Amino acid sequence: MSRSGDQSGSAAKQPNGGQADPSGYAAIRSVLRIRPFRRLWIVLGAASFGDWLGLLATALFAASQVQGSTAQGAAFGGVTAIRLLPALVLGPVAGVFADRFDRRWTMVICDLLRFVLFASIPLYALSGAAGGLVVGWALIATFLIESLTLLWIPAKEAAVPNLIPRARLEAANQLTLITTYGLTPVAAAIGLAVLDRGVRGAVGGDLPSWAEPAQLALWINSFSRLATALVVAFGIKEISEAQRGEAERAEQSMFRQFSEGWKYIGETPLVRGLVLGIFGAFAGGGIVVGTAKFFANSLGAGDAAFSLLFGAIFVGLALGIGLGPMIVKEMSRRRWFGMSIVLASAAVMTLAFAIHLSMAIVGAVLVGAGAGMAFLAGTTLLGGEVADEVRGRVFAVVQIGTRLVLILAIGLSSVLVGVGGSRKLTIADLGISVSSTRLLLLAAGAAGIFAGISAFGQMDDKKGVPVLADLWGSIRGRPLMPAEPFVSAGLFVVFEGGEGAGKSTQLTALSQRLRGHGREVVVTREPGATGVGRRIRSLVLDTSGDDAPSPRAEALLYAADRAHHVATVVRPALVRGGVVISDRYVDSSLAYQGAGRTLPVDEVSWLSSWATGGLKPDLVVLLDVEPRTGLSRVASRNTGTDRLEAESVAFHERVRYAFLDLAAADPKRYLVLDASRPADEITGLVVRRVEEMLGKPGGIVHPRPAQGPDTSVQPELSDAELVTMEHKT
Repeated sequence: MSRSGDQSGSAAKQPNGGQADPSGYAAIRSVLRIRPFRRLWIVLGAASFGDWLGLLATALFAASQVQGSTAQGAAFGGVTAIRLLPALVLGPVAGVFADRFDRRWTMVICDLLRFVLFASIPLYALSGAAGGLVVGWALIATFLIESLTLLWIPAKEAAVPNLIPRARLEAANQLTLITTYGLTPVAAAIGLAVLDRGVRGAVGGDLPSWAEPAQLALWINSFSRLATALVVAFGIKEISEAQRGEAERAEQSMFRQFSEGWKYIGETPLVRGLVLGIFGAFAGGGIVVGTAKFFANSLGAGDAAFSLLFGAIFVGLALGIGLGPMIVKEMSRRRWFGMSIVLASAAVMTLAFAIHLSMAIVGAVLVGAGAGMAFLAGTTLLGGEVADEVRGRVFAVVQIGTRLVLILAIGLSSVLVGVGGSRKLTIADLGISVSSTRLLLLAAGAAGIFAGISAFGQMDDKKGVPVLADLWGSIRGRPLMPAEPFVSAGLFVVFEGGEGAGKSTQLTALSQRLRGHGREVVVTREPGATGVGRRIRSLVLDTSGDDAPSPRAEALLYAADRAHHVATVVRPALVRGGVVISDRYVDSSLAYQGAGRTLPVDEVSWLSSWATGGLKPDLVVLLDVEPRTGLSRVASRNTGTDRLEAESVAFHERVRYAFLDLAAADPKRYLVLDASRPADEITGLVVRRVEEMLGKPGGIVHPRPAQGPDTSVQPELSDAELVTMEHKT
């Protein structure tokens, strides 16, 4: 539903619009029409620019004050770690604040305090205090600022999903993340260089203390936080209006809220998988950041290469966030999350083997792309599938964990590579650096892959669907469907083959043998096993009319018959424990409509999988017959021919080889028999195979007392009808 710029917060909370969800730029435009979100995005962009500017200036300034690789590693990692350290102190209760108190005023108060603290650092430096005191206060102020940030982030993250429809949440996250981790870091790096060059040009010679880039960056950072506080306080009142259940939560103790939040995380597979995957991804990313400077040196490059690698990661991050959803389209976001972490981690491992800067840049872009896609998918899942009442605590746990992981990853890796150094070993005239840097990258990649696979296993919502096939189908716009869950106590046997193969004869013989052993048997066919199916059968096979369906229409009609057939006949019988014997099933569509009609086989396969809910037969008996032989058998019946029987020999040859290809691709599930052999011999082989499946210990079905046919769900065909009417799909 289109929303104007004057939309209220309550309207923005509607879960779905009336029109189809736009994608790409249309989706971005749709979320920017939501006034409270648009205002929040603008001020967050300004604040993010200030934060990145301050972080870059401070880290580079600290690293430049010491000499030697070990000291530089400790300085570079330590500056970043001090910004993350407050998670150890305040982190456990940050989420409780976000869920317990008004999120808008939590954000406003935190930003006002951060404005004061950021401004106090350059003011204290200008007061003429000793350098050691200035550094000490800067560390204390940074610790307090990051403590406040821990309260601010869960409040902001938990508030955003209430400002926009759930269908637009991914687009909103795309815009926010691209701004925060794609545009503003690059703008901050450029801004810092321009600021440094401009000030030096204006002042000339050595810079006075007030003109140091780090000092100026702190002023910019400070006022960006003041702007954020004012806009949120007076321009986005919808944040307070959208928060639900605040009064009820205020009556609970903070300890109870804290324990309930952790219990929710521990008992929810989705959240467990998200937390595990995000922690693994940040561990790998932290090691990449901590080792990047030394990795650049191992390639024979210097600070310029470090800047390129740093920039390449964020370019990849922006590409992953911006283009990822347009590439995977409708793929399950739970699956996409785990796959993205595996991609990023595998790219980290490839960095360990890079022998040239160009290879490293490509690897860094892939690391960023995988991390960006995982970040977007994880944030969207947390915002869209976690209840509002606990969302702040869940986001707080993620923020706490990522900070702690980054403290260890960045700090330890930068110190270790500084101590270990980089010693080159020449192999086949290639300068390959075997060093602690590359070993750490290798370990980080392996750990990330393990975390991604583990998260995928916990979060997978399409069990049994091949991952790569699902990804390819999603890219093409046809994601695979998971099998519809149900408990089968029976056996599903399907007879397939070309015209005149003798399927009806063998189906009748098998059903009689099994009934003689006291089993419930449901004999069925496609198309035509139900009232709906019989009408469809007349449409697709009757040659009396001139209005034959087109190939695609024919495939859709067969799929419609199959969907109804499975839902009303096959699944109920399998649940009861019966043996379902069907004359034709999915393979006939793949052979006749796919190979015979030359429709794309993967499209027909997807359509059939969707129609059947992913139900596969336990055994497919393929009666292989040479087309001319089979067609001569059909002609000898003197019962007339249907539309498929009247097709050319070339058509039936394509059908035959399609059946054989399907059997070769899954030999355990197929029994391929030569249809020219004596009928009794074929029957013996089929009965033996089925009885092995039924009677062996742990088999699919155990003998049960004979039951009369249930005509309400078992449209059983007479033996005479099966013999005289050969049917196909």
